[in-house]
Amino acid sequence: MADDHGSATSPVTAEDVQHAVRLALATLRGGLGGDWDAKAGTLEWTCWETAEHLADDLFAYAAQLGPERPPLDREVPFDWAARRAGGPANVTFADRTAGPAGLLTVLESCGAMLTALVRTTPPDVRAYHGYGVSDAEGFAAMGTVETLVHTHDIAAGLGVPWTPPAGLCDRALARLFPDAPTDTDRWATLLWATGRGELPGRERLESWRWYGAVRE
Repeated sequence: MADDHGSATSPVTAEDVQHAVRLALATLRGGLGGDWDAKAGTLEWTCWETAEHLADDLFAYAAQLGPERPPLDREVPFDWAARRAGGPANVTFADRTAGPAGLLTVLESCGAMLTALVRTTPPDVRAYHGYGVSDAEGFAAMGTVETLVHTHDIAAGLGVPWTPPAGLCDRALARLFPDAPTDTDRWATLLWATGRGELPGRERLESWRWYGAVRE
């Protein structure tokens, strides 16, 4: 993978979101010829659905920061809908006729929206998320985690390798997973914290969440 940006102890920034999305795109473009209707790792969604869901996450996080006075008690009221029973409920969907390359363009575009909103939102602005009213850094961390772990899911389904930089994982862990161990491999720890892997001496998590609330 490309070199990391920033130290492990620095805040999560717009540049981290941009870096995570660019790394993800570089990896997933290596699987353009793969089966995008295969299951994405251990998820019940296909690789295509998971990429759409990831793009929608990035779009939704940008949308939460978008209003002049972001809502503190609910999500911006878009109409989320699933295209099949058991599929992800999204606002944004990619045109299937554009193929996987078009799908990745949608992902790139949504990542750019979140990058821009994180970069331009004042640090005192707060916006609603179900895991805690958060700030721009929190939404940057959420977008980074979504990108790293869902790229893991998709890459597993497509059979392409994916290991993101340790510092990028560490900054996201520090912001959203305060109880995660700090003396273990950073990527393995992020996978463990999101229910996707195991750590020595620790059981695999059956349920998990992050903590996006600002630590004032």
